[in-house]
Amino acid sequence: MHVPDGFINAPVSVATGALAAAAVAVSLRGARRELAGTGQGGGAGAERTAPLAGLVAAFIFAVQMLNFPVAAGTSGHLLGGALAAILVGPYTGVLCVSVVLLMQGVLFADGGLTALGVNITDMAIVTTVVAYGLFRVLVKVLPRSRRSITVASFVSALVSVPAAAVAFTALYALGGTADVPLGKVFTAMVGVHVLIGIGEAAITALTVGAVIAVRPDLVHGARGLTAPLELRTSPLTAADAAPAAATPVPAPAATAPRRSVRRVWLAGLSAALVCAGGISYYASASPDGLEKVAHDQGIDAKARDHAAKDSPLADYSVKDITDPRLSGGLAGVIGVGATLAVGTGVFVVLRRRRNAADARPAAAPAERA
Repeated sequence: MHVPDGFINAPVSVATGALAAAAVAVSLRGARRELAGTGQGGGAGAERTAPLAGLVAAFIFAVQMLNFPVAAGTSGHLLGGALAAILVGPYTGVLCVSVVLLMQGVLFADGGLTALGVNITDMAIVTTVVAYGLFRVLVKVLPRSRRSITVASFVSALVSVPAAAVAFTALYALGGTADVPLGKVFTAMVGVHVLIGIGEAAITALTVGAVIAVRPDLVHGARGLTAPLELRTSPLTAADAAPAAATPVPAPAATAPRRSVRRVWLAGLSAALVCAGGISYYASASPDGLEKVAHDQGIDAKARDHAAKDSPLADYSVKDITDPRLSGGLAGVIGVGATLAVGTGVFVVLRRRRNAADARPAAAPAERA
């Protein structure tokens, strides 16, 4: 659903750019809390979000290269807003998808640069807000279990994709450059993206379910799923049994083991490299949902050449490498590495700034003393 330059006019592109910038600024503040493990739902898992957030961005980049067929002559790919929000939190999720879109636009000429605000608004903000809002509602009404988290992930991801299609239609109604009946755009976009949403839901549920199966503490949306450990005193006599059983003693926080995230991180990175560097060669070559609708409705007549069309990585291939398998695979690996580096750098800086801000008030009394 990457919108190229020329589909949306300049005023609406500027307005969505301002909206995207404001949302990213808000997300930077919110992500500092999520990455530092403070605020609602904070805990031990939150303290380990920073090294995983960059990996989530890289994984989304990789899986977006895997277009899957959804109808005759049409393909779809992961948007990633639901997956990112559930794994690392909604604010951090917006930043993850925004980093992916930035890397795709600058390095691979995928998604217009003047349309970057449109793409962030549609693919990062709308999908994340809709998916995470619905996810929280479902988690509250469903039974408290890991399976419920997976089911909620599936449904929220499924709904987020046609929601993004509706958002694009609204933006096109405000600033579309082609004279196309709005009803046709709406029907075509929502229809095909409901089908794409099924693929998005399956990928999201499988990924979230896999992480929950081995490390539920690393899934932001699953925090609080496990009841706190309590120690009960053992009654020595019948007289002591009643009062002892009635007084639960919380386990000291210091006794909770700190488990390394290295294995999960390496497994996730390996999966991203395999997807981008190998499986992507077998992805569907059919146009994705937006490309197909734009071609059928004549919207693509207004598309402009991408400013980065001469990039050595344009169209997810390495310039001057003639073997398509090697060229595409190497481009995918470079993209995963670049996204991982930029994403991790951003999130580590955010967490350090938050930790430094938390340390200053604690140091102030000592200085006054």
